[in-house]
Amino acid sequence: MKYRDRQGRTFEKTTSQDAFLAEAYGSAFGRGLMKFLSLPIFSKCLRYILNSRLSAGFVYDFAEKNGIDMFDYEQRNFTSFNDFFTRKIKEGRRFVTGDDSVLVSPADGKVSAYEITNSNFFVIKNSVYNVDSLLRDKKLAARYMGGYAIIIRLSVDDYHRYIYPCNGVKSHDRHIEGFLHTVNPVVNRYVPVYKENSRTYCMLRSDNFGDVIQMEVGALMVGKISNTHSGKGKIRRGEEKGCFEFGGSTIVLLLEKDKAEVCGDLIRNTMEGCETIVRQGEPLAVKKY
Repeated sequence: MKYRDRQGRTFEKTTSQDAFLAEAYGSAFGRGLMKFLSLPIFSKCLRYILNSRLSAGFVYDFAEKNGIDMFDYEQRNFTSFNDFFTRKIKEGRRFVTGDDSVLVSPADGKVSAYEITNSNFFVIKNSVYNVDSLLRDKKLAARYMGGYAIIIRLSVDDYHRYIYPCNGVKSHDRHIEGFLHTVNPVVNRYVPVYKENSRTYCMLRSDNFGDVIQMEVGALMVGKISNTHSGKGKIRRGEEKGCFEFGGSTIVLLLEKDKAEVCGDLIRNTMEGCETIVRQGEPLAVKKY
């Protein structure tokens, strides 16, 4: 995998998970096995284990192996692995700018930005995505032709709570049932993950960026997307929206044409095959005047 930070430094990293998934999805047998493991019932059963008190014993070994700096987080005794995974960060360890003309990242993650064509398509690796199939709403999808899709991919070492990226009014949540494929980029060569996985989305009628879609996508071992408020209401940028349980997962933002200007480094890095490492609260786009 190729990554780039906001200072423009590039580095490559291949984890044991990357290598395993590349081998698994490289064979018909492996793809069949992963399809079985992607059934929601598998993640549901595993969630019972990760919510048990016995699972708390894995916490500190997992944190050490994945380079998680526990100094950033509230210090307390965890009752289960999922209790650790949904931990809260200390106040002041993430910063959200006070400039309302900036659309901020709702989460820590690895970011890619794609232009949505006038036919409502965008391409991630070898998978072609149609906004109609992503939203399951043709009329709504048409509003995002010529806009942008920003993909924020969270891996196990990231903070798994997420916020609203702008001020405005949110709609009711809409949930779409599906599989729970892993969201590792390797898999996008074989499976259109974001239109097959379980996902939840709402529209944010923002003050400065038009109508923004914020979508949370479930993943392997992340069958549960926990949003604090599923109904309609006013929102504030930086206000916590919810969290993912164990595993890596993804947030997708859809932006309307000519409403926001996506940060140049995100577009450039994506075109050059790099994911950009971004922290919650950092800029993703600015208001287009």
